[in-house]
Amino acid sequence: MNNIFRRIILVFSLCFVVFSASTKNSKPFVVPELSAWEGSEGHFVPSGRIVVQSRNMQDIAQMFAQDYLAMFGKPLQIVKGKAAEGDFVFCSEDVADARKALGEEGYRLEISEKVIVTSATRKGAFWATRTILQLSEQSKIHQIPCGTATDIPAYPLRGLMLDCGRKYIPAKYIDKLVKVMAYYKLNALQIHLNDNGFKEYFDNDWQKTPGAFRLESEWFPGLAAVDGAYSKREFISIQENAEKVFVDIIPEIDVPAHSLAFSHYRPSLGSQEYGMDHLDLKNPEVLPFLDSLFTEYCGGPNPVFRGKYVHIGTDEYSNRDPEVVELFRGLTDYLIRKVESFGKQPMAWCSLKHAKGKTPVKVENVVMQMWSADYGDPIEMKKAGYNLVSVPDNYLYIVPAAGYYYDYFDDRLIYDSYTPAQMRAVRLEERDPQLLGGMFALWNDHCGNGITVKDIHHRLFPAIQTYAAKTWTADAVTFPWDIFDSQRKFLSEAPDVNELSRVFAPGIKGTVYCPLQKIGPETSIDWLAPEVGYDYSVTFTLHADAVERGDILFEGPTSRLYLSSPESGRLAFEREGYLNEFDYFVPKGRNVTLTICGTPHETRLYVDGNIRQVLYPLAVTCAIPRWGLHDVAPHPQGPRKMYYQRTLVFPLQKTGKFRGTIRGLNVSNLLPTTSMMLP
Repeated sequence: MNNIFRRIILVFSLCFVVFSASTKNSKPFVVPELSAWEGSEGHFVPSGRIVVQSRNMQDIAQMFAQDYLAMFGKPLQIVKGKAAEGDFVFCSEDVADARKALGEEGYRLEISEKVIVTSATRKGAFWATRTILQLSEQSKIHQIPCGTATDIPAYPLRGLMLDCGRKYIPAKYIDKLVKVMAYYKLNALQIHLNDNGFKEYFDNDWQKTPGAFRLESEWFPGLAAVDGAYSKREFISIQENAEKVFVDIIPEIDVPAHSLAFSHYRPSLGSQEYGMDHLDLKNPEVLPFLDSLFTEYCGGPNPVFRGKYVHIGTDEYSNRDPEVVELFRGLTDYLIRKVESFGKQPMAWCSLKHAKGKTPVKVENVVMQMWSADYGDPIEMKKAGYNLVSVPDNYLYIVPAAGYYYDYFDDRLIYDSYTPAQMRAVRLEERDPQLLGGMFALWNDHCGNGITVKDIHHRLFPAIQTYAAKTWTADAVTFPWDIFDSQRKFLSEAPDVNELSRVFAPGIKGTVYCPLQKIGPETSIDWLAPEVGYDYSVTFTLHADAVERGDILFEGPTSRLYLSSPESGRLAFEREGYLNEFDYFVPKGRNVTLTICGTPHETRLYVDGNIRQVLYPLAVTCAIPRWGLHDVAPHPQGPRKMYYQRTLVFPLQKTGKFRGTIRGLNVSNLLPTTSMMLP
């Protein structure tokens, strides 16, 4: 009997242990994934207070409170003194011990009846607040699962490169992009300030080929592009705003190739032998010009380039002539030392395998971006002593709508197969001290292909999430791809950022109807959002009393929908200077129901429920195939066509100037499932 009783007690004890263990919170989902988690029971429910116990964390607490209010509409009061249940606490710890345990960017979250943030630095505390916000937005009452997180990045440099040379990207958008990066703990944005199109798409004429430098120059008046450039004050502001959220701006002036902007400005600088997008390294004017250019932005007591890094380019110059190779290596070494003379750490695209020669190039304190095995060998660069950043083109190059590399990230491939240690066929040891981290790149190779900033962001946002996971947590991610991909859709872009133009909460599907039964011209709609992003369907019934060229139905921050195109009188839309027309004239004096559907690749028009037209990408043929222009064959930039995009983020801020009425306006992120094809 005693044995039976003991067995019963043992069974109940085991059940209690199993039940107790099962009530401990599993690792919560955030992006990037927490590097370590020990779950406990229950959930933290916020009281509405932040207790700051360390003076240097005051501004971090203030930013956290501002972001919390922006995301959830609930204020957090910042107080001093003893913490109570429900408080967020920024505590005072021994900095030396915390730095040793957590490093420059790591942090610890102890979540119980209070949330206690511990870090050695303000940066670490800021990253902790990004985790708290992500955890909070996944609960209707913003509660957080209890447990202890110790979160330390695998790599110190995690970021992206944005080609602003071939396409001007406004400062206002860059500020928002930086916020998104910071929300996912990416900490470096490389701004590619100059580049040019391919002359094959511009009648093989260098004079017709676009080339742009995107920064005001007082030393070289007229150098900055007229179709869009940053003033010095504006570029400094971009960096200052990024510094507040611990993102480093890395300015890049790409020379001596990709330099058509400079030879447009001063034709004598261009190479007749290799093409005007190459500076002529035999020309004695080139070196003083570049010396002055870098001095203008790096020199003085308040330099335009504020941050730690300055990028000197050195990408894809011809290696046909051994003498020119030595000149290229000499210029690379000169610019490295020039940048260093201003207290900056130089970065460059690694081309030293492609430009193999005898002229020494400085190694110490130099960062090489490893992008192609044809141009640089990671093993050789590591042996030489360079610090490396992983940017393998076969994984990490996005070139919107180009037909080569990636239009959108292959997110699953990156999530399952990539970490910064992987550089094409070469794999270094994970967390190698010479491997600083990684960046992915978005190149706007095809100038004038109709891609807008909205289209760019639609490609960048999911890539940011995936890349953040694989640079912070790297090879230690534990969530399977399917879980990661499904759960991340419920996360915001960043506090007070909605560049995807969502009209519903993240991950939610549905249709909403405008409360205004009748909408006239020049009326502020003030409903849902000022514009509607992909994928969407907008339906309305229009009665046009008159149809005159230039009449506008809807306007928004980035686009407008014309009742009658200013060119042809057809229904049309315009964004970023691109006008796209449907083959449809709106009738005068009778009702017509229009449905416009937008995806990242096309815009559809339905009239009275029937498909009328789909604006697919248009193929534009170039003059010749692009083979061997950089003396490696075949180059991945080989297609003979440019694909002009006709996409639309639908404007909903207000109605424009027209004569008539709009009724039955409704917006959905559910696309029609029938009549999808043209008859």
